[in-house]
Amino acid sequence: MTGIQFTTDAKGRKTAVVIDLRKHRAPWEDIEDGLISESRRKERSVPYEEYRASRLEAQSPTCLSTLSKSSSRRQRQFR
Repeated sequence: MTGIQFTTDAKGRKTAVVIDLRKHRAPWEDIEDGLISESRRKERSVPYEEYRASRLEAQSPTCLSTLSKSSSRRQRQFR
């Protein structure tokens, strides 16, 4: 496979890999996402409604009115 090189020890066992990210960006991003997910596995999860409520509280009243207008517009489009 081009763009991938292995480093071996004295016995010929693969010990490291060098990946050309210009050629293999997508698979590396998948690996990175998996590592991040695994590192956060034991973190407390936040229910979606709790997260959404905290995000809405952080927004200013002006943003909320804009948000509700755009939500109404979207709802009308899908009816």
